[in-house]
Amino acid sequence: MLMDRYSLLQKIGIYAAIAVFLTFILLPFVEMFRTSLSPMSHLFHEPYELWSDRFSFEAYSTMWVKVPLLGRYIWNSIFIATVVTTLTMLFVIPAAYAYARLDFPLKALTMGTFLSVNMFTGAVLLIPLYRVMMALHLLNTYWAMIIPGVAFLIPTGVWLLSGYLEKIPRELEEAAYVDGASRLYTLRRVVLPLAVPGLIVVGVSVFIGAYAQQYLFAVTFNQVRELQPLPAGLNQFIGKQSVEWNQMMAAALTGVLPVMIVFFFLQKYLVAGLTAGAVKE
Repeated sequence: MLMDRYSLLQKIGIYAAIAVFLTFILLPFVEMFRTSLSPMSHLFHEPYELWSDRFSFEAYSTMWVKVPLLGRYIWNSIFIATVVTTLTMLFVIPAAYAYARLDFPLKALTMGTFLSVNMFTGAVLLIPLYRVMMALHLLNTYWAMIIPGVAFLIPTGVWLLSGYLEKIPRELEEAAYVDGASRLYTLRRVVLPLAVPGLIVVGVSVFIGAYAQQYLFAVTFNQVRELQPLPAGLNQFIGKQSVEWNQMMAAALTGVLPVMIVFFFLQKYLVAGLTAGAVKE
């Protein structure tokens, strides 16, 4: 009886903690959605109203008129994040495999160096990055936002994927070697098919990171309006006298839809990848 009561209290505590966590995560999106539905005259209404009969979806139509290039900005964000993710994974996969399977000098030190890169935000390195982009004549191009994004996301990707690859039994690769397969062939035909859940987890993490870090690189390395991603394009809702908050929130919610769609379709694989190796046999 005592154990049943303890188990019930434990479940209540877990669900209460999950509810608090989800509240903090989802509350900003709820407020963004509420703001997008509110007319400008109602945004700072007192007392605060969670819902009102004055709410409408007008901002979702007028935002395209206020910022004619909004569709281009959303496309730029998706394009930049996709290219960054693709290039990052091309570097991450062989590097992670090397750290998971090969023994070489300074292996632990170099991995620690990789991870220490994440201690520095992009803002700290903006000036040297700007000089590099200027020397390579890449300013005001897509590459000025893609290359720094790839550089900052590779370390985390290598760390995540190498930990997953280490859980794949070495015996499978050794059997392929016995049959005369090369290491590259074994990586493509044996290891990567087994690592699909881990690849999806790392790929989605990289895509979300690439989508989130665009603003800093865009406003620093790019002055061409047609090449701006959505985070930088949202600045156009800020006028000299006022800020179109409802339209800005509507545009921001529309811009995060691609990330939400990716997560929705891949959530089954994400769960499989995140829980892989959680139980040892």
